[in-house]
Formats: sequence, C-alpha cells, structure tokens
Amino acid sequence: MLDPGIPVPSSGRTFSARRRVRLADVDPHGRVRLDALARLLQDVAIDDVQETGWGTPSHLWFVRRIRIDIHEPFLQDRAVELVTWCSGLAAIAAGRRWSLTGDEGGHAEVDSVWIHLGPDQRPARIEGFGVYGEATGGRRVSTKLELPDPPPEAPSVRWPLRATDIDPHGHLNNAIYWQGVEHALASCTFDVARPLVAELDYREPVDAGDEIDLVMAGDEREAIVGLRASDSISAVARVGGR
Repeated sequence: MLDPGIPVPSSGRTFSARRRVRLADVDPHGRVRLDALARLLQDVAIDDVQETGWGTPSHLWFVRRIRIDIHEPFLQDRAVELVTWCSGLAAIAAGRRWSLTGDEGGHAEVDSVWIHLGPDQRPARIEGFGVYGEATGGRRVSTKLELPDPPPEAPSVRWPLRATDIDPHGHLNNAIYWQGVEHALASCTFDVARPLVAELDYREPVDAGDEIDLVMAGDEREAIVGLRASDSISAVARVGGR
C-alpha cells in the first residue's frame, strides 16, 4: 500500500524545485488539474535523475502505481514548491515521494512505485542505488496493484488518442492518463475542488494506435475510471474524498 504520509527525510538525497502554474494547467474554475500536477511531478523527477546520472538511457522506469493526497486543493495557487525523494526499494522497483506546497495554500503529498527496466525494456535488478538509498530509511515497496475494475455495467465513451499524447517509447505519456480521468470526472457528480485522494494503477502500457474507451462509475463520494483497450482495462483510477 502506498504511504503518502512519509515525511521529508532528515538525511539522504532530496531534490527541490519551483514551478509556475500556467493557464493550460487549470480548469475553468482555476483549479490545478490532476494531469497538470502529474506533469509537474514527472518533470521534477526527471530533473532529479538527470542530475544524479540515473536518467541515462541504460536506466528506464515504468510507473506502476501512484497516489495523490490533496490536503488542500490548488485553487488560486500560481506557483508550486516541490520536494521529491526515494521512499522505498525492492529488487526491481523503487518508490518516489513528492511534497507539494502552493503559494496560496494548496498542499498535496504523493507516493508512487516505479519498476526499473534495463536497456531491453524488461524489468532489471537495481544496482548501485546508493545516491537514493539512504532517504528510504530501509522501507520496502511492492509492485502489487490494488484498484478494482469499474463495474461491468458502467457506461463508457470513446476517448481518441492524439499524436501529442505519445512519449518517445511509443506509449501514452504518464500524465495523459490523468487527462482521461479529468475528462471522466467532468461528467460525474463528484466534487473535485476539495480535499481528495486520487489513485491510479498502470496495468499495461497504452500504445499509439490503441482505441481507448473511458469506463466511468461514480457518485458524489467516489469515482472509478478505467481506460479500456482491446476489451481489457489498461489502467484504472479511483478518486474520492479524504
């Protein structure tokens, strides 16, 4: 289970950055969307690994799970301070944590698990990870997925992929999954402009050319969104109140 309550470590590597919130990051009410937060998380993590050398082509990472705990929604914030660090280790996986603070009171804590891939894009044992290991405090991570499928009777809509959604590996960019979630939430009764927990399990990569349906179920308390490709759920998200 992901643990977004792990505090910033007192020893070991952390990486900090400040990012501006732009017009394209917010919804019609000014709330910073989940996909925009995911992009900020992704960009800062990439900056971190590039600084240490773990961003070289011989080290690839596939996100397995992520949990975003929004303690205070980012409603008027136009800048975000982010701190990230390694939250745990396993033989072929590592956890990454972020703490986000907005300039107008927004606050989120995020935990995630990433699978380490070798140059052949197959899971590979993590070696020589000392630069990140101390910050974990000896914690272990699991790659086990936890979220259920949407109900079989849940309605769905076609969600066409765009050429700009695809990353250099030919897969849907991690942050774009959250655009699908945001698209589904817009038709639900769930209020996103409040403290909430948003989780996403990445089961299988979505590839360029896949035909995607958003499968949606929810009420005012919780929303379940699945991205379905070839009659199977490639990713599933759950968004609910704190």
